[in-house]
Amino acid sequence: MVDIKLLQRDYESVAAKLTRKGVDAQVLASLKTLALNAKDKRQLMEEVTAQQNLLSKEFGRYKKEGLDVAPLQENINALKTQKQTLEEEVRVLEEELEAIALGVPNLPDDAVPSGADENENVVLEVVGIKPEFSFEPKEHWDLGEANGTLDFVRGVKIAKSRFTALSGQAARMERALINYMLDFNRERGFNEWYVPFMANSNTLQGTGQLPKFADDLFKIEGEDLYLIPTAEVSLTNLYNDEILEEAELPLLLTSYTPCFRKEAGSAGRDTRGLIRQHQFDKVEMVAITTPAQSDVVFEQMVKCASDLLSSLGLCHQKVQLCTGDLGFSAATTIDLEVWLPGQGKFREISSISNTREFQARRAKIRFKDGKKNTLAHTLNGSSLAVGRTLVAIMENYQQADGSIKIPEVLKKYM
Repeated sequence: MVDIKLLQRDYESVAAKLTRKGVDAQVLASLKTLALNAKDKRQLMEEVTAQQNLLSKEFGRYKKEGLDVAPLQENINALKTQKQTLEEEVRVLEEELEAIALGVPNLPDDAVPSGADENENVVLEVVGIKPEFSFEPKEHWDLGEANGTLDFVRGVKIAKSRFTALSGQAARMERALINYMLDFNRERGFNEWYVPFMANSNTLQGTGQLPKFADDLFKIEGEDLYLIPTAEVSLTNLYNDEILEEAELPLLLTSYTPCFRKEAGSAGRDTRGLIRQHQFDKVEMVAITTPAQSDVVFEQMVKCASDLLSSLGLCHQKVQLCTGDLGFSAATTIDLEVWLPGQGKFREISSISNTREFQARRAKIRFKDGKKNTLAHTLNGSSLAVGRTLVAIMENYQQADGSIKIPEVLKKYM
């Protein structure tokens, strides 16, 4: 959540950064008005409280010295009533302020390039070499249907559109990829977790999915539970409302989970194949760090995901997202986009973000910094989206007869 104290202290700077991320001017004006009003009311309440405390001490002295306490008591009662009124006004203002602030995105880092949308993202580096074919490479859905390993019709029959059933070698490779990715991350120092695939509203608020993205979540009817859209939700909130020891940090976590998204607003996009599904597998990386550690850990996470793609022999590029394409909770993000020869373009397969203290403030994740409690930094990244990795392998390792070679590192897992 945006830092309310920073907003009250330096509104113009905060507003300028949020404007870069496309926040509406009216929202910013409401934030400013509420923040300043809440600050003024709280300050007045504290002054009245101090006055009341002072008179209460005088009351004791008056009684001890046998002086008339009636006028003093009248003043104390008036201050008490005024304080109660101010407390209620402060509560209402701060609740309104928090309700708006929960829907306001994180501030972008100064180094993040300005831009309106994904067309203004910056390619930082291309890693690996695109494969060459002596034939016209096919797209993964044609390969999967021809091999009988991707069944889009039965997936829809079981559920609805954007669900797919995998069989045979595709099903085995999905499982192999999950195991390989977890082992790869574990060797890089990430502690493996197995977490719930459902989360309550407090948990989803902690990482920024609620309240803003409620329409993209699958809600469990009659329960305060949702199917998780990413393991980032569960892994980050393992430490919700906890105070960690500085020596524990950084915490590096990884987990496999299925992910569930309604894909609200994506009508007509990637309607064929496995690129945009309501249910998909993902191996996630999450880090909880001190502010001093987060930039180094961010680079480690980008390298981990990039090295994983390289180990699979997949050409990919690193892309710095501009402000217009930056996610709600992210201060900075580097996407990894894998080359898909069937489609003839790079497609996102991993997104690695540093949220700074944004999620930690919402989820109350702190650490002991000497004698004071300080907000941690949280980071997250796909390592990798399993279905999209399967797609990349199918398209990059396809043979002229339509068969798919198995990458060397996966053979023992198959």
